[in-house]
Amino acid sequence: MPTLETVLKRFETPDELRTFEKEKFELVRIGGLTIGRATYEPGWKWSVHVGPGVGASRCNVEHVGLVLSGCATAAKEDGAIHELRAGTLFHIPGGPPGHDSWAWETSPMSRYIFSAPTNTRISNSFHGSGKTGAGVHHLAKN
Repeated sequence: MPTLETVLKRFETPDELRTFEKEKFELVRIGGLTIGRATYEPGWKWSVHVGPGVGASRCNVEHVGLVLSGCATAAKEDGAIHELRAGTLFHIPGGPPGHDSWAWETSPMSRYIFSAPTNTRISNSFHGSGKTGAGVHHLAKN
């Protein structure tokens, strides 16, 4: 009979840590899943702090997550605007059309980003931009 082991992990000691301008992303791999905790400083904006590195004005990647603290906005290319506050579970479909997102100026925003075990990955590159040591951390379908 196989031995069943309980695995306990904490974001304070992540399996991987990625840092960017105004952003920190901690990754934990557990039970066949990858879960990320993203923290954005006030004023972080995808189109300003990520988009230029990937040559895009909008994010086209799918996101599933839970806002832990703070507040952010997700603005879709079609004009829809969504406020993401602490306690909000969210699913933002991948694009195109894409979306922009930003943390409010008043306080840091933190959220969990979930990935499915089979057909989703957390991207680790700027999709061919040639930059090293940085990456787009959002959920991306394989």
